[in-house]
Amino acid sequence: MKMKLVDQVVRSFRVAKVFRENTDKINSIDFSPNGETLISCSEDDQIVIYDCEKGTQVRTVNSKKYGVDLIHFTHAKNTAIHSSTKVDDTIRYLSLHDNKYIRYFPGHTKKVVSLCLSPVEDSFLSGSLDKTLRLWDLRSPNCQGLMHLSGRPVAAYDPEGLIFAAGVNSELIKLYDLRSFDKGPFINFKLTQEKECDWTGLKFSRDGKTILISTNGSIIRLVDAFHEASFSPDSQFIFSGSTDGRVHVWNADTGYKVCVLNADHPGPVQCVQFNPKYMMLASACTNMAFWLPSVDDT
Repeated sequence: MKMKLVDQVVRSFRVAKVFRENTDKINSIDFSPNGETLISCSEDDQIVIYDCEKGTQVRTVNSKKYGVDLIHFTHAKNTAIHSSTKVDDTIRYLSLHDNKYIRYFPGHTKKVVSLCLSPVEDSFLSGSLDKTLRLWDLRSPNCQGLMHLSGRPVAAYDPEGLIFAAGVNSELIKLYDLRSFDKGPFINFKLTQEKECDWTGLKFSRDGKTILISTNGSIIRLVDAFHEASFSPDSQFIFSGSTDGRVHVWNADTGYKVCVLNADHPGPVQCVQFNPKYMMLASACTNMAFWLPSVDDT
C-alpha cells in the first residue's frame, strides 16, 4: 500500500520503537541512500547501526581512540565518514564491516563542524572552526580544494551535486559551482544576523529550491531548530527537534506549524531525519526513536 505524506498522515506519526543503547547524547544520524539502514554516533564514542525494515539494532562499533561526530554513509556499502572529537581534527573513512579505517583526511587544525557527502559522486566537503572549507575525494587523502572564509562555515550540496552552499558567520550564504569553485561564489545572500544563535547546518530541499538553516537557538530562521532540521523527501514538510524533547513539524511552503509530535525523549532532541525511501522518521536524544504513521488515525 502506498501512502501519501499529507498533514493528516504527519499528525498520525507515533513512536514505534525506542532504543536505549547509548549512555550519552547522540550527536549525528544518517540514513543509507536506500533507506534500509540508519547509522548514529554519540558522545560516548559509539557508532550504532540499525535495520530500518526490521526495526532492530544490527551492531555497535566503538571509536574510543578518536571519538566520533558528523557521521555519514558513503555510496559504497558498509562504509562511512566521520569527524574526530579526540587526538586531532582528521576526518576518517571507516569500513563498518570489519571496523577498520580505510583512509584518513588530515588538514583541518580546529574542530570540524560541517561534513557533507556529494549525492552523486565520491567527493565530500568539510568545514572547520579554522575558518576553512575543504573539498575531498574519498579515493585520495589529499585535499582537492581549499577555501578560506571569514568565519565558522557550514556547507551543503544541492541534490544534483553540481552546486554547493557555504554558510559563513551565521549571516551569509555563498553558492559555488563545483566545476569552477576556485573562481569564487556565483551568488551571495546576506541574511540579518540573529544574536545568541549560530547556524549549525544547511540543507537543500530535494527539489533544490529551498535551503533550510538549522541553528542552535530557539530563534526562527527559516525554521526553529535546536540542532538539526530535516525535509521530508517530497520537500513539503520540515521536521525539527527541540529542547522540550518533542518533534515540531511545519509546512515548508506556508511556514504553518502542522503539529508537535510527542515522544518519550528524556532530553533535547538533537537529531531528526526522515527516511529517504520509507514512511519513517528517526529522532534522537540519548535514546533513538523510530516513528511510523498510525494508519488507523488517517
